[in-house]
Amino acid sequence: MPAPLGRIRMKPTALLRAALMSSACALAAVSAFALSTVQLKNGSSLRGDILAEKADHVVVDLGFTVVTVPREEIEKISVEGAAPAAAPGEAGDDLYRVDVSAAVLPMKENVTRVAEAVVQIRTPIGLGSGFFIHPSGYILTNEHVVAGEYNLTVTQFRQGAAGLDKVQFPKVRIVALDSRLDLALLKIEDAGDTVFPTVPLGDAAGLTDGQTVFAIGSPLGLDRTVSQGIVSSHNRPLDGQLYIQTTTQINPGNSGGPLFNLRGEVVGISNMKAMIVGVEGLNFAIPVTVVKNFLRNRDAFAFDPRNPNAGFRYLAPPQPVKAPPARP
Repeated sequence: MPAPLGRIRMKPTALLRAALMSSACALAAVSAFALSTVQLKNGSSLRGDILAEKADHVVVDLGFTVVTVPREEIEKISVEGAAPAAAPGEAGDDLYRVDVSAAVLPMKENVTRVAEAVVQIRTPIGLGSGFFIHPSGYILTNEHVVAGEYNLTVTQFRQGAAGLDKVQFPKVRIVALDSRLDLALLKIEDAGDTVFPTVPLGDAAGLTDGQTVFAIGSPLGLDRTVSQGIVSSHNRPLDGQLYIQTTTQINPGNSGGPLFNLRGEVVGISNMKAMIVGVEGLNFAIPVTVVKNFLRNRDAFAFDPRNPNAGFRYLAPPQPVKAPPARP
């Protein structure tokens, strides 16, 4: 007769450690349980190993116990031995910045801190959205927003003392673009000494299904439109590419605009939706991992105006006139 199965009684801390073992092992490959200091909004702090980071909480191993700290109670997280994050308005050779200490904020405060970095992009035949990644005027958008065009105008929305100011920049250069990735890098050439606000790029690998995200753009020309949703799938394969599937509403004009998490980081670039009768809530964004790779290798995607395949439109050449058939 087989021996009865016994139950192992575990302390709550041990249970939590066991439950986190699989995710902690995966995290260890990346951060090796990075020793960190979690600064709380009430002035106190915790020091320990970060076992897991989620959209709404962080799990910290204090050595003698494991605690779960709600995101809304955290002021910032500092990882010991990590390179300092770029300060707001600063960026490295890759043209973008990151901000590991960005705090989770409610939607209203989030929109306030990122909105001025989101722009509208107009061409002779349409419009789209984009956002500043470098204070000198570098902008990311979709390739299909600027494909076949070279007369581009960027509109920035600044919050002035007397209200919202629309500032237009009609001299915009295409720096790099790729139709397969649907990404384009632009540069404002007539900015003078203007220092533009930027938004940090986040980490798409940290996205989880069900996580809250939001988009800002100009759907149908309705500038500064905010839409909120969740991540339906953080890793959706379509036509050989990986996308973020989201319920955040994306419409014509949103293309090229940023998809944010609640830390104010760009986790994707809005680029398409399912437009079928009876189908709703199927929207897609390019993961920021792809975007970072595009920026690091932008020389490989450099735009060359001398190349007839690089986006300029040409009139069809005149065709020879056929002679009428000879009569017998």
